[in-house]
Amino acid sequence: MKTVAVIALILTIIGAINWGLIGFFNWNLVAAIFGERNAISRVIYALVGLSGLYLIFVFGRLLAGFRGGA
Repeated sequence: MKTVAVIALILTIIGAINWGLIGFFNWNLVAAIFGERNAISRVIYALVGLSGLYLIFVFGRLLAGFRGGA
């Protein structure tokens, strides 16, 4: 389970950096590397999104642990 969390964190960081590049410089790193609209880019975006959703649940469990819950 720890490996999944690390992979999710790495993918989410990559997504955050990509959004920062889009916001500050109007430059999409994923599109620059893999192409504007193709299957690989869509898979990367989907994995980043799933990673973010997974980390929401990890964060919830982490907060519960800090509060003395499960």
